Amino acid sequence: MLRVMTITQQAPSTLRQRTLPTEWGLAFVLFALYTVTAVRAHQQLQTTGYDLGIFHQVVRSYAEGRMGITDIKGPDYPQLGDHFSPILMLLAPVYRVFPSVYTLLVAQAALMAVAVVPLAGWARRALGTGAALAVGTGYGLSWGIAQAIGFDFHEIAFAVPMLAMSLSALGRRRLTAAALWALPLLLVKEDMGLTVAAIGLLIAGYGGRRLGLGVAAAGLLGMALIVTVLLPALNPDDAYAYTGMIVDGQTDPVTPGRYVKDTLLAPAKVGTVLMLVAITGFAAVRSPLILVAVPTLAWRFASDNPYYWGTGFHYSAVLMPVVFAALVDALRPAGRLIRVELTAVVVVAVLLLPQFPLFEPFRGYTWRADPRVAAAHRLLDRIPDGTTVAASNNLAPQLTGRTTVFLFAGLPANRPYPDWIAVDLTGGSGFPLSVGDRGVRVAEAERAGYRVVHREAGFLLLKRS
Repeated sequence: MLRVMTITQQAPSTLRQRTLPTEWGLAFVLFALYTVTAVRAHQQLQTTGYDLGIFHQVVRSYAEGRMGITDIKGPDYPQLGDHFSPILMLLAPVYRVFPSVYTLLVAQAALMAVAVVPLAGWARRALGTGAALAVGTGYGLSWGIAQAIGFDFHEIAFAVPMLAMSLSALGRRRLTAAALWALPLLLVKEDMGLTVAAIGLLIAGYGGRRLGLGVAAAGLLGMALIVTVLLPALNPDDAYAYTGMIVDGQTDPVTPGRYVKDTLLAPAKVGTVLMLVAITGFAAVRSPLILVAVPTLAWRFASDNPYYWGTGFHYSAVLMPVVFAALVDALRPAGRLIRVELTAVVVVAVLLLPQFPLFEPFRGYTWRADPRVAAAHRLLDRIPDGTTVAASNNLAPQLTGRTTVFLFAGLPANRPYPDWIAVDLTGGSGFPLSVGDRGVRVAEAERAGYRVVHREAGFLLLKRS
């Protein structure tokens, strides 16, 4: 009898220990949502050579024992000369086992989903299960993550969980852990050195003066070394490819008022900042952790590339763990306002969801068979493995696993003519050729000796005679 009572008394405790914490349940749900969204987008020809095709070629190259070559960027072009992302080598062993473009998409989904664990875990320990659910939902459905999942694969997927771990540790004053999670960001992309420096300064401000200043110095010196030495040494043009994209003055005199209006207060930039803080109910601005977002916003807004200014593409994904870590930090002393602010976070996330790619799996047309997509695959199936192909931007990532691919922008001037040309004459983006220019370039190819071997639903396949 005593033994039965002992077992009965221990059972609830054992059951609680075996129950997955809230944050891991959230991570699993988000992983499933991210994976379905990304995989279905690729199946519907919504991914591109720039950028999924590039990264697929790089990871495939590493898996084959070569140094991260991407032919879409140029003949035998080393990706480490374009952006410093040696962390992509971590995907090579996985790709060896699962040699598919889907490996990259699933890996990105896993990396971005697991970032919810430190954020929601911190919220659960500090504020309770309800707060963990709200923070996890807000992060998981945030527009920055949604846009990245809906737009190919990018190396910044590795930075998202690192930032979540580092800032969650920093908010809990675990300064050494915060530093150790921040430093590997230097291996993700060259601009992350500024973010590492910002984290280092916060560590110093939180009491770890020597540690924080050391981390800040490592971030700045590491970035300087990468941009001025490593990238030019590995780049075929012996230069950092993106220096010219930083605004370096104009021919006309720029008054302070004009600079503020045209550069700092451009509508796209103001809209991005408002969207960034609005997803936390504006609570994140009360935490010093929000300062970690400043370096990323600074280099983006300093660029003359308008694509960097807005909320599109993948550029804001690294900001999502920053603002939600700042949210948790801001809520800890919030008292009676916590429920109101957490409710606002969930409401904003749900209201914004239909406007971004994570809602696509819930739309009926996402799952309908598209005759045009089927036609594209019939055309691509005629291309033998191991050949060279010049393909439209939306067709390129469908071929990077079994052929050598570069984008079709007319007959190449700096490489041998490809065996095949696969062109979408009517759809896809306007990069690198507009719809009108594609027909002109195809006609040039036919005059150079290519012949049409398959034409269907606006797609064209040509073979070199």
